[in-house]
Amino acid sequence: MSLGQIIRKRRHELNITLDEVSGKTGFSKPYLSTIETGKVKNPPGDKLLRKLEDALQFPAGTLRHIANLDRMPADVRQKFESYEAENQRWRKLVQDLKGKNDSGKIDKLLAESNLKTDDNAAIKPGRLIPVINRVAAGYPVDFDDLEYPAGFADDYVRCPDIDDAHAFAVRVIGDSMEPKFFEGDIVIFSPGAEVRSGDDCFVRFSLPHETTFKRVFFEADNKVRLQPRNENYAPLIMEGARINGIYRAAIKYERL
Repeated sequence: MSLGQIIRKRRHELNITLDEVSGKTGFSKPYLSTIETGKVKNPPGDKLLRKLEDALQFPAGTLRHIANLDRMPADVRQKFESYEAENQRWRKLVQDLKGKNDSGKIDKLLAESNLKTDDNAAIKPGRLIPVINRVAAGYPVDFDDLEYPAGFADDYVRCPDIDDAHAFAVRVIGDSMEPKFFEGDIVIFSPGAEVRSGDDCFVRFSLPHETTFKRVFFEADNKVRLQPRNENYAPLIMEGARINGIYRAAIKYERL
């Protein structure tokens, strides 16, 4: 969630009106409304954030931490979030090991390394996912990643429900994946997710370098069937050797 969504959600949980928040913070109701709806270009200042933390009973520093992340340049934040995702995977691994081995020794090691494994209480904004290009939902089209290195783009979407540091997003063009995906929808793909036959996937080809968005079915003799959801389009049967990447769709943002 964005900073404004987090603030609004907490306000609703506490059953507090914007007028009441305005009275407690000394900032106008219209300005507070623009923060909640994301209409302000930059995050609010620390003075207001401290007052919002008090008025809405956030732990001290919570909103300021989220706002500081929003102020980061996109490339710096992407690198920070990649490190954080890796740390979370290590913490999960340690928790799993504690359940299978001598937890006393692991607790001692954690104490010596000052590594904490309980990260459940933190309120976090959504990860910034790079939108790398448009992907055709019809037949394969030329695609060059806009010459961006992994994780970089001119546009980003915020996603709270994915922890894959290599996730990326594309905008759908064409109608061959209707009625599930429509032109203009943004789809987030997770390279770390397991791909199963029948999944909706972003598919990369080599020689020439092209991409498409289809349901993927793994056939005999190392062949892959790329099946549109729109019954007006015929499937494509591809040699597996020509495919150099298959990434499963994880989250969809619909155009309203």
